[in-house]
Amino acid sequence: MSDPSVDDKSAAAAKVPRKPAARSARRRSREFALQGLYQWLVSGEEAAVIDAHIREQDDFAKCDRAHFDALLRGCIAEAAGLDAVLARHVDRRTKLLSPVEHSVLMIGAYELTHCLDVPYRVVINEAVEVAKSFGGTDGHKYVNGVLDKAAADLRPAEVAAPRTARGKPPPG
Repeated sequence: MSDPSVDDKSAAAAKVPRKPAARSARRRSREFALQGLYQWLVSGEEAAVIDAHIREQDDFAKCDRAHFDALLRGCIAEAAGLDAVLARHVDRRTKLLSPVEHSVLMIGAYELTHCLDVPYRVVINEAVEVAKSFGGTDGHKYVNGVLDKAAADLRPAEVAAPRTARGKPPPG
């Protein structure tokens, strides 16, 4: 016969809501870069003004500043090139995209191009998570599809690599 107090404890533990996972410094840098790119796309302000404004935000000290700098400055400096990459995979002109999804896609394309230490699947997953937090209802699905196609163009060897070469056991 089982001890009823054990069952009660299990039931009580199951009802306690879990604390959401803490955001990493890199995730925070992507979120701050998203805010800066959004401001740049909507207002056209200079990168230095936007950068200064973002650095004043609460919790900025908790982000990966070097990654933030690379993303914000890099995306603005290479906006035309990033849009050209994205244009091959979107269903409309990039200027017609929501500024949130456009910003997330620019960050993803930038990371796929320049942050080769970040696996392409992580780039896509992070973009999807940021889009879920800041974008429209199904915007994250759009971001996932576009970046999945862009990854095949930008990192063909990594995307084509067998699962075992990426450090994962084969399915089965």
